Amino acid sequence: MRYSIFKRALIGKPLKTSELGEQRLGKLKALAILSSDALSSVAYGPEQVIIVLSTLGLIALWYSIPIGVGVLILLAALILSYRQIIYAYPHGGGAYVVSKSNLGKNAGLVAGGSLLVDYILTVAVSVSAGTDAITSAFPLLHPYNVVIASFLVIVITILNLRGITESANVLAYPVYLFVLALLLLIGVGLWQMVSGQIPFHLHTPIGTAVPGISLFFLLRAFSSGCSALTGVEAVSNAVPNFKEPEAKNAVHTLMIMGFILAVLFSGTMFLAYWLGISPKAEETVVSQMASHIFGRNFLYYFIQGTTALILVLAANTGFSAFPMLAVNFATDKYIPRMFLNRGDRLGYSNGILTLSVASILLIIIFRGATEQLIPLYAVGVFIPFTLSQTGMIVKWIREKPSGWLPKMTINLIGALITLTVVIIFFVTKFSQVWYILIFLPLIVFICHRIKRHYDAVGEQLRITTGDGALPLEGNIVIVPVAGISKVVENSLNYAKLIGDSVIAVYVAFDRESEKQMEDQWKEWQPDIRLVTLYTSYRSLLRPIARFIEIVEEKANEQKYTLTVLIPQFITKKRWHDFLHNQSSLLLRLYLIYQKNVIVSTVPFRLKK
Repeated sequence: MRYSIFKRALIGKPLKTSELGEQRLGKLKALAILSSDALSSVAYGPEQVIIVLSTLGLIALWYSIPIGVGVLILLAALILSYRQIIYAYPHGGGAYVVSKSNLGKNAGLVAGGSLLVDYILTVAVSVSAGTDAITSAFPLLHPYNVVIASFLVIVITILNLRGITESANVLAYPVYLFVLALLLLIGVGLWQMVSGQIPFHLHTPIGTAVPGISLFFLLRAFSSGCSALTGVEAVSNAVPNFKEPEAKNAVHTLMIMGFILAVLFSGTMFLAYWLGISPKAEETVVSQMASHIFGRNFLYYFIQGTTALILVLAANTGFSAFPMLAVNFATDKYIPRMFLNRGDRLGYSNGILTLSVASILLIIIFRGATEQLIPLYAVGVFIPFTLSQTGMIVKWIREKPSGWLPKMTINLIGALITLTVVIIFFVTKFSQVWYILIFLPLIVFICHRIKRHYDAVGEQLRITTGDGALPLEGNIVIVPVAGISKVVENSLNYAKLIGDSVIAVYVAFDRESEKQMEDQWKEWQPDIRLVTLYTSYRSLLRPIARFIEIVEEKANEQKYTLTVLIPQFITKKRWHDFLHNQSSLLLRLYLIYQKNVIVSTVPFRLKK
């Protein structure tokens, strides 16, 4: 009862299934929930480029401009490609459904599996980056990064357990405040640049020769900048969450998100270059830009506050997309069916809780170090990007609908670019992304094993023509007893009601207790047969299991069912359970998994 009250206070009262339609999202709320990951990457994507370039000195930072242009071209290709995916597969699933439908089951599992893992990384990276923004403004909090990040994940989990619309109501304001804050930062920065308030000499002129520069180095910086494109696919995975018409609203949301992301990324990248910003261990690039343009005043803390909020709440993209993708996997029987269950607030709560626990473990393992997670996080997105674009190419070639050639061209360009990025990641950052070569095959293997299990269960449970239950002529009931008590009496009375033959079984550890039990039983229950089993090894399970095997053979010959009825008393308070042995529970578990018998428990509730 107390748990129910606490649960209702935490996540709200249960919703009826008929209220599911009210939980769908309009474009403005969907933009806040599903684009927070992509938009938040503006806060760390440009920084990752600068970190790589700065290793050759400040003179190399001008390369951030052409690299930024390359990232924008890739963004445009992805937005146009995913626009086509949403229209072609309006029921959601994104890269998983596209790859599975056109490239085969294993390709779908690779795409979907990498996205499932990537959404866990989304939460870990976003919250870790948000924590970095908080500790940049308040350096005294640096030692508590892991604690703060874990606490923030728990808060977002509770928000999502309360339902998608309620979380959207909370998250919409920080997202749009972040967009406003970045536009303000970029706008004022550009004004100061045009008006001459920012000295020209702060940055290296474009085209300056950089000693030691190489194509490999530039590709490494470009791959780091591509981390700003993570989250673009989230809209295509969550199409069923939109209000009708779902596909049209999802496409509009995707296009708006792409436009805002392009403006914020290009503005931030250019301004960081113009100001000559270099990376610092304990202060983010956005923090340095805001401090340079506004000083440490209200506007600085407004920008830092909204940046921290968006980085933390960007994790909500994972909380929105992970459960929906898990539903597709569970529908196809590749992961446990529990991911199909909706919670009290109509959200897929098992998916939400799984994501929360996994991301907190990741934060603890990596100690909140965002820069260690971002390469693995980014490559985990670009593999599904590549597979989904390739899958769409196969679809257009196979089906050849009206106007298929331009559509195929868009997907071909997207596939080539994303494949190039994947290759760049593996060439330039192999030491940071090699894990993916282990966990992706492992995910595919586990998914196939789960699928095989569900298929085997379905085959064995399926009723086919000609099947029929064997005719039964009676029921033998075995009642394990530990002595003479009300618990045993209660169980024996029930056994008489359901059984044609009742056998009580007592396990003795010495001959004296065996003889004593037999004498007492003859006086107490002379009409019920008692079988005493002696063991010198003080084990209940072995002698009872052996006796059940013997009775089971005879029961099968006589076409009788065999039921084991286990007496068990239930204590008034839960902690009282620790004061008693749990032999009845152990026996029940053993029989259920080891023997082909009916196992039932007769509870006797204690009142004190």
